[in-house]
Amino acid sequence: MGCNSEAQNVEISKYAKKIVLVGNPNVGKSVFFNALTGIYVDVSNFPGTTVDISHGKFGNDIVLDTPGVYGISSFNDEEKVARDVILAADRIVNVVDAVHLERDLFLTMQVIHTGIPTLVVLNMMDDAKAQGVKIDLKLLEQALGVPVVPAVAVKGIGVDKVKAKLYEARIGKVTPSVQVEVEPFITATCLQADALLIAEGDHHVAKRHRVKPGKMREYIYQARREQVNQVVAEVVSYTASGANFSTKIGRAMLRPVTGAVIFMAALTLMYYVIGVFVAQDVVDITEKQMMKGVYEPFVRFMIGQFIPGKSILGAYLIGEFGILTMTVTYVFGLLLPLVLGFYFILSIMEDSGYLPRLATLVDRFMNMVGLNGRAVIPMILGFGCVTMATISTRLLGSERERTIAVSLLGLAIPCSAQLGVIAGLLAGIGSQYIVLYLLVMLITLGLVGKVLHSVLPGKTTDLLIDLPPIRLPRIGNVTTKMVTKSYAFIKEATPIFALGALIVTTLQVTNSLYYIQDWLAPLTTGVLKLPRETANVFIMGLIRRDFGAAGLTGMNLDPAQLIVALITITLFVPCIASVIVMFKERGKLEGLLIWFGSWVAAFTIGGIVAQLVI
Repeated sequence: MGCNSEAQNVEISKYAKKIVLVGNPNVGKSVFFNALTGIYVDVSNFPGTTVDISHGKFGNDIVLDTPGVYGISSFNDEEKVARDVILAADRIVNVVDAVHLERDLFLTMQVIHTGIPTLVVLNMMDDAKAQGVKIDLKLLEQALGVPVVPAVAVKGIGVDKVKAKLYEARIGKVTPSVQVEVEPFITATCLQADALLIAEGDHHVAKRHRVKPGKMREYIYQARREQVNQVVAEVVSYTASGANFSTKIGRAMLRPVTGAVIFMAALTLMYYVIGVFVAQDVVDITEKQMMKGVYEPFVRFMIGQFIPGKSILGAYLIGEFGILTMTVTYVFGLLLPLVLGFYFILSIMEDSGYLPRLATLVDRFMNMVGLNGRAVIPMILGFGCVTMATISTRLLGSERERTIAVSLLGLAIPCSAQLGVIAGLLAGIGSQYIVLYLLVMLITLGLVGKVLHSVLPGKTTDLLIDLPPIRLPRIGNVTTKMVTKSYAFIKEATPIFALGALIVTTLQVTNSLYYIQDWLAPLTTGVLKLPRETANVFIMGLIRRDFGAAGLTGMNLDPAQLIVALITITLFVPCIASVIVMFKERGKLEGLLIWFGSWVAAFTIGGIVAQLVI
């Protein structure tokens, strides 16, 4: 095997052919090696089981099993070993995972470009069938120019056919654009295989032939990838015939019509679990009964024995917005149930494989507002708690996308607590107002997103996401994710809520809240055409969004006034906790711009609607 051999201790007759098994990691090469040679080789997935070159006899010829690699190059030790053994091969058996044809054919093309006779084995055909992947074998043979054998190695299916066709391996079709770059390196002593690797810039092979390595690796790799994509597009189709139930559901989730239906069903279920059961029923117990009914009276009684509740210090500790009252009640009575509920649903969506498909489904729509499909996650979270959703924008790929997402969250996404109050108020004024409310929110969301997409520098990042198989969520995984993420969020949010309590209490004890109310009055009466006392709604909305919406329930407003108030309070600045998180995530300047922008947008859009309906 000369200087190319990594198995120089193997005794090979001069009449024997060297048959080399090649493939990506975990495609079943070792099973075929065992079948061909009768020698047992460990086929576990642990690294190191096939790093050493294994060899055995097949008739009068020798079979060599190479490490699993993604390409023939010098990027790591496994590839170097595989490269040298492949360069010395007389025939190559390339084992390919039929399910991941687009990935595995890149190595296949590189092997074919070496000019060594090749036989391609499509392994795991049963998995491909279960996932509804249909491969046109004759068309694939024509595209590659080499024999293709379907197989299921672990069941012994196709093994005998591989043995029978082993000596029918032939030189495949070489991509013309690649061959143009290879030709200058072909000489009497440097044949096609070595010339290919020299053209790709392999220093080891170039040094062996005493030439300078080529500089066309990127071009050749790109040409090869384009050819693989073209071949896969021609030979692979997807069918429901033979596909298992999870595969069919997974595909339905990606189609526009069925995907939208499933998405709406998932949102409806999420709303009833989070927006109704948790935000109303559970929170009614934890916040009203446990925290306000038991905890707050107890802590006020205990602290009140030492510090008068009406004193300034008492206001900061146990007042209406005190650190020991409002902060603890909000964090553990309101926020914790919502966070647990949302992370429970989110973990189910992640573990089942639905969340990546949802991101893929909405990617094109999200692109319209400068985001990719991954942004659907914070948007969904925003319907639970905008504070939590703002923190989750960290998963987006660029600062530009985070700015757009935080702006949209703070403007047009009502949290579950606010949404529950709004839904109750809308239900009592007629379907035409419900439609108007939804239209205004969607148009605002789209317009603001479009504007930010146009004015912010940069471009939307591509959605690069893996689509795992659809499966039933594992309760252990779901519970672990829910508890871990909820703990991390509460740990981070508690100091922020405490700071918010300090700020609001300071405004209260200095009577600044009344000045804000007087300042807002001209806007509420002049622009929005609402009663003067509506200013109180916006003051309460600064503290907590649902407080603002709930403040409308006791006011005597006609349907037209109520829809204007609801639209404005939805678009109004988020609660103090969300604002503080926004400043933390986006910085002071950007946070101020977003905060001020939501004031302008709320009263401008509310004023326009008021002119139309009142």
